[in-house]
Amino acid sequence: MAPKVVLLAALVAAALARPGPQYNPPTPEYSAPAHPRPSYYAAPAYPDTPPQYNSQYAVRDDYSGNDYGHEESRDGYNTQGTYSVLLPDGRVQRVTYHVDGDSGYVAEVTYEGEALYPAYQPAPAPSYRPSPAPSYTPAPSYA
Repeated sequence: MAPKVVLLAALVAAALARPGPQYNPPTPEYSAPAHPRPSYYAAPAYPDTPPQYNSQYAVRDDYSGNDYGHEESRDGYNTQGTYSVLLPDGRVQRVTYHVDGDSGYVAEVTYEGEALYPAYQPAPAPSYRPSPAPSYTPAPSYA
């Protein structure tokens, strides 16, 4: 057994001592393109115009209970709008805001309706029925 272990150790040592393949990275071969890039690759120049838009959306779904929306208009630095959402307690929260130049974001939050909290109704305790006991019928004896 000892000669086999010595032989195996010698083979492992020889395999580890043998140099592996050498890697020589490729030399970079880059030259400038023969022609300059066409003008359609250049970034387009857009005029510096102040933003101006009006947008709005609303979602009202009686099936899922969703009720929310948003309206906003902007003319340059003058921005104003409102958004609303139906809260879980039944009220509608409405935020009306405006931004005028460097005055910052000014918001007014109002609530419409009255909060409704239904009385707590505990769920009935689950009834646990024990499983029927397994029945055992001995096999017939054919002696």
